[in-house]
Amino acid sequence: MYKIDTINTLLAASTRILTPLIRLLLRYGITYAAFSEMSKKIFFEVAKNDFTLAGKKQTRSRISTITGLSRKEVTRIESLPQKNSTLNTTGINRAARVISGWVKDEEFQTPEGEPANLVFEGETRSFTSLVKRYSGDITSRTIADELSRVDAISTTGNGLIKLNTHAYIASSNEQEKLTILGTDVCDLIKTIEHNIHNPEQPHLQRKVAYSHIPHEQLAQLKTELTQIAQSSLEAMDKKLSQYKTVNKNTDKSAEYCRVGVGIYYFEGEQK
Repeated sequence: MYKIDTINTLLAASTRILTPLIRLLLRYGITYAAFSEMSKKIFFEVAKNDFTLAGKKQTRSRISTITGLSRKEVTRIESLPQKNSTLNTTGINRAARVISGWVKDEEFQTPEGEPANLVFEGETRSFTSLVKRYSGDITSRTIADELSRVDAISTTGNGLIKLNTHAYIASSNEQEKLTILGTDVCDLIKTIEHNIHNPEQPHLQRKVAYSHIPHEQLAQLKTELTQIAQSSLEAMDKKLSQYKTVNKNTDKSAEYCRVGVGIYYFEGEQK
């Protein structure tokens, strides 16, 4: 059993996590009843999948015991139709990979090492060949439309495709930003969970923050920090790409992992 101080600390941390999330839910008209029902389903699924006893099949009684849900409630949730709650990040990931390839692949760079302006069609050194290499079976027109939508590319006077940014940045599309909320916050919490239970092999988790920053200097500071962060991300992207296996079918016995590093900026009132 965990000490009461540990439980209270976790509950306090959960309160801080849930406060901005619930503020966001209320802004979108999501009520406590809807949140409560969703929470019950998640408690059920996590208990069912992650808290089984070795060599034993998970039972309704055990799920009820560790979640606090009644057996009747467990049975009701178990009988509900399964819904696919997986966040659709395909478009985001494919577009980001195309930009990353454009930035780091020498075939699509100028002699100075900058992303080159590309013709749209062509077997080599074209936008179509770039998309084919880094986006798989998604058509070049689809990727072009997505990158145009977020102002990541534009067309020059002579019809070439120009890269306007070295990173895929979510547009004002709310659904896209909410999708990123689900993936990025989940990744951070998983990292912290790993570090709590695996202190001998922790994942990278760092943060730097200062108080007493004058408001009139925030704009300049934010610009400078963004430039530093962007350079760091591009360096890490290049390093990650060196380890990525292009064709997963080359070794069917190999195991693969999803690996990444995230950076975010925050600001708030002085406390």
